[in-house]
Amino acid sequence: MHMFEIDEFDDLFQRMTRPFREIGDMWHELRNSSNMRTFGPYYYGYSLTRGPDGKPVVREYGNVRPSLLPTAENREPFVDTIIDGKEKILKVVAEMPGIEKKDIKIDVVGSIINIDAEHGERKYHAKIPIRQKIDENSVKATYANGILEMKFKLKEEDVPKGKIVTVE
Repeated sequence: MHMFEIDEFDDLFQRMTRPFREIGDMWHELRNSSNMRTFGPYYYGYSLTRGPDGKPVVREYGNVRPSLLPTAENREPFVDTIIDGKEKILKVVAEMPGIEKKDIKIDVVGSIINIDAEHGERKYHAKIPIRQKIDENSVKATYANGILEMKFKLKEEDVPKGKIVTVE
């Protein structure tokens, strides 16, 4: 390689990296500025499971959605539902760190579980649809180490007994 080619490459590299260095300098100035305000935390996640029919089920959680602005007030906790067919129990687990047991309000209305919790600046809200038939009166809820766990007894499915039809 000739010296001319090296200088040309170096010049091209310097021009390509200049915007990144300028952004880095601006960020450094902002971080050290007393006028800077921070917001958040902002988070988003999803879980991917397989439903009873074998199709994938995607559950989103967090206080932001892709391409949407964050909700400043409420966070949506990560929620997972687990069916124990052997014990005939539906378990609903929600992660809500930073709150206390007395701050949690749970309503079961039909096939929807509403969870609201607020402690200081932490506010959680979740609306969880339930596809299984549950016994609303059997619910037991516990909260420890930021994890809310609810257990419902599953109702027995009404299996049609059928009818023998005689042909006349």
